[in-house]
Amino acid sequence: MTHQRQVIYEVMQSMHGHPSPEEVFVTVKELIPAISLATVYKNIHIFLASGILREVSPHHGSLRVEMNSHLHHHLVCTQCRSIRDISEAELIEFGGCRPVEQMLPGGFLAQRISVDVLGLCAQCQQTAAHAIAHSRIALQEAVSMP
Repeated sequence: MTHQRQVIYEVMQSMHGHPSPEEVFVTVKELIPAISLATVYKNIHIFLASGILREVSPHHGSLRVEMNSHLHHHLVCTQCRSIRDISEAELIEFGGCRPVEQMLPGGFLAQRISVDVLGLCAQCQQTAAHAIAHSRIALQEAVSMP
């Protein structure tokens, strides 16, 4: 365990959510000014390979990682790319998922089930509604001009 790896690990433990390597780098650089982004990436990949970190679904446009090892899924905003955890119990409550109790089709053996619920977060919904309201006002003003 190198000093840099230890600092990266400690920083990641203190970060909430699903940080990108770039977000980790910004915080680590405050503690180790000489560290490079490549070093942060290399260590994150070591943590992923060893199971210390989990990669959040790669479908979000960039590498995002988490230390949360409890069974959970993700709510992903397709506009701002924010990611929020949702427990399996919460997801089942809304009918979005049923626990798998048998082998999957084609003999596929699941090692981990991760559900991504894609949509718009509350903030992006509010922003979109605000933009639509302004567009309607502008259209009404344009139509009412002689």
